[in-house]
Amino acid sequence: MRRLRQLAQRTPPGRERYIDLLRALAITMVVLGHWGVTVIGYDNGRPAGHSALADLRWAWPLTWVAQVMPVFFLVGGYANAASLTSRRRRGGSATGWLVDRSARLIRPTTVLLLVLAAGAGIATLRGADAAQAREVIWFATIPLWFLVAYVAVVALTPPMFALHRRFGLAVPVVLVVLVALGDLGRLLGPAVLADGNYLLGWLAVHQVGFAWYDAARPDTRAGHAAPRGLFRRGLPLSGRAGAALLGGGLVALVLLTVAGPYPVAMLHVPGERLDNAAPPSLALMAAAAAQLGLILLLRRPAGRWLRRSGPWQAVLAVNAVVLTLFLWHLTAAVLLVGLLDALGVLPTPPVGSAAWWAWRVPWLLALAAVLAVLVAVFGPVEARTRRPAATGPAGVGRRRLRAGLALAGYAGVLVGLLLNSLTPKEGPEPLGLPAPALVAYLAGAGLLRLLRYGRDRPG
Repeated sequence: MRRLRQLAQRTPPGRERYIDLLRALAITMVVLGHWGVTVIGYDNGRPAGHSALADLRWAWPLTWVAQVMPVFFLVGGYANAASLTSRRRRGGSATGWLVDRSARLIRPTTVLLLVLAAGAGIATLRGADAAQAREVIWFATIPLWFLVAYVAVVALTPPMFALHRRFGLAVPVVLVVLVALGDLGRLLGPAVLADGNYLLGWLAVHQVGFAWYDAARPDTRAGHAAPRGLFRRGLPLSGRAGAALLGGGLVALVLLTVAGPYPVAMLHVPGERLDNAAPPSLALMAAAAAQLGLILLLRRPAGRWLRRSGPWQAVLAVNAVVLTLFLWHLTAAVLLVGLLDALGVLPTPPVGSAAWWAWRVPWLLALAAVLAVLVAVFGPVEARTRRPAATGPAGVGRRRLRAGLALAGYAGVLVGLLLNSLTPKEGPEPLGLPAPALVAYLAGAGLLRLLRYGRDRPG
């Protein structure tokens, strides 16, 4: 508590505290949403989980608020623009920024993967079925689907921020148009045309975060020619703009889902022809616009509330371990289900029944307790990530080498995470994770760590 008070007291007056609140709320809603919508049953005598949304059609419109991944990418765009601008003001390079930015993402993720692989390996050595180990680890690593996209967006931040400086809000508009073209592939064929939406949709939301940063910090515009007219660089932050975005986004959502071909749910629903989130669809872009409108409408009252010490300390506490919460929340579910199954007391009431709803409260409380233990153990890995000593200037050749190695490190991490996500949950994996995925990830993460703590000699 003392450290939190000190951090709160040292907060710069110009900090956009609302961004930190949005990040904390987004991840908290993801965690509670996954836990709340999960149905536990038995498949061939073993516990198995699936989404309850297929049986709760009335809840589909609620996902217009519950699908908060756009909020996280919006906040990420603001934070990445702020840190990259600050680094460049201090004379740093985009490569140095990429290397440092990777640490907060990769260190907690590496710990998760190593612990899960070690646990699966030990279980396999003790006679557990390797196919069952893969199924359990596949479920625990579902959050890495999101991390694949976010790591890619971070790696692309320097060139995309340069595009933002040149073309402003025209960039996300073009990206949304490309998302719509990809959706045509899903609707009319070939479906492979929509694969690019996995990146394009999140890039569009991330770019809007850049525009928010420019609007909130107009001093950053010095030395840059602003685009003219409708696509000016800054995002309008007024309540009027918020109301327009909220109303326009909701109208577009109704037209696209109720009258159009898209599902009403913004989360995955088994059996539906389309998935609005995988990859991001035009309907999800409309939902993101409506959410942005609501965020802008609440910005001023939330900002006043966050000036109070108590709420701000709570936001700081969550953000210190926000990625740990996200990465480990499904592992907490795996551990709790395994424990209750071993004790023979795992409830499996039918979805929507009175017993199922009554079980939601103790289920969430028990999961929160398990996750609290995991955060206490692994949270310090994220919270204590430190900035290395500043590096000296380097020659052109050395800078290019570092840039190439940094991109190679990001590529290794992305390939590893993507291979794990694309590998089916069926099939024997003694470590629970595909060996090529683990090797590629660790190679990329190790390279980025070496670059982070290696000093440049003066050129």
